Amino acid sequence: MSGRSDLSTTVKIPTVSVIIPTLNEARNLPHVFKNLPADAEIVLVDGRSTDDTVAVAQSLRPDIIIVNQTRRGKGNALACGFAAASGDIIVMLDADGSADPAEIGEFVRALTAGADFAKGSRFINGGGSNDITRMRRAGNSFLSGLVNIFLDCRYSDLCYGYNAFWRHCLPALSLDPGNHSDTYEWGDGFEVETVINMRVARAGLRVVEVPSFEHPRIHGVSNLNAFSDGLRVLRTILVESRGSRGRRRRLVPRWSTAAAVGPNLTVLRPQQARGETPEGVRLEVSEADAGVGAMGTVGAVGSEAECA
Repeated sequence: MSGRSDLSTTVKIPTVSVIIPTLNEARNLPHVFKNLPADAEIVLVDGRSTDDTVAVAQSLRPDIIIVNQTRRGKGNALACGFAAASGDIIVMLDADGSADPAEIGEFVRALTAGADFAKGSRFINGGGSNDITRMRRAGNSFLSGLVNIFLDCRYSDLCYGYNAFWRHCLPALSLDPGNHSDTYEWGDGFEVETVINMRVARAGLRVVEVPSFEHPRIHGVSNLNAFSDGLRVLRTILVESRGSRGRRRRLVPRWSTAAAVGPNLTVLRPQQARGETPEGVRLEVSEADAGVGAMGTVGAVGSEAECA
């Protein structure tokens, strides 16, 4: 016996689930899916699209999981996707082509290096945007500053939704997919990114910002409105910050089992993958990098946005 330990049996390489909310994104999906990791679980959450979004997704990725969201809005779509995902790491990705799936590997590396939550940022070294206006940038800076003051954080890009986190963070997010209805509940809309970022901070999770580049939407028109959505985010900050200082949630350990999917969530899982695994960007996480639970210093991945 050599006495050496076998890394293949002692180190678990994390699995990754990518959550993609959609509403009439059939024309954008081919551009997004071509760069998705071939070895990730893809969960598409559809908000009652009237085009061929679901059919296109299934043709591009036969092993995809389709979820019909229970209410309306991006926040509810993400909540439904989180409930259906089985990966150790969960990635939030828009379907309009504004976020580059090829960056997922950087988010995963930040997490395996010790972060609980990898926060995409357009405003740190290596990030950028070809889409943001001066008004949106100023508003984002103001709103980020408010959260940083209220929760003693260092977020540089509060309103950017390209993020990834370990499954053990889900209880801190406290997003319930709920029942099928036409109601609109707290956190169901675009304010969900602010809700998530503030609850992550309130839970005392370790946050690392990862540089990300934002591209313009490829097809279609964005539903974002700088003024009305800015007011919604401001209200979210005020509501979420009430009584939050000093409070911490108790979190479940890493590598917990997948969240149970309740009877009110419609999930279509493929019985078997049809055809070959589609081409895509493979996640390169070495056994040495997969030190789950190690909370050492993160290297040059991005800036620390750890909240006290």
